[in-house]
Amino acid sequence: MTIKLALLKSGEDIISDVSEMTIGEDEDLRVVGYYLTKPCVVKLIKPTMDNQDNMGIDVSLYPWMPLTPQEKIPIPSDWLVTMVEPNASLKEMYIKDVIDYGKDNQSFSVDEQSDSDQSD
Repeated sequence: MTIKLALLKSGEDIISDVSEMTIGEDEDLRVVGYYLTKPCVVKLIKPTMDNQDNMGIDVSLYPWMPLTPQEKIPIPSDWLVTMVEPNASLKEMYIKDVIDYGKDNQSFSVDEQSDSDQSD
């Protein structure tokens, strides 16, 4: 897993698991884009003050392209301005809230038979 913070031409900050989209082979191999898996827009919320008068920054994560069921979204490389390593707290938040979301509940099972299917 390679989690990166990307700035797109649109001005959006996106955090995602990133992999390269390549064409060619060996010496002719070149990156033409990237696959963003479970991408989220990073939104800065107004700065907060803690009890010691230290300024902090709150962020929220929102799904990027929320109207698709696809988890892996391709983007061409010319739409990427830059890609950097996210700070540790943002990366941890993304992993916990997006990548690992729902993994703790996998053992939960649902009875698929509804009451209307049962006869008296």
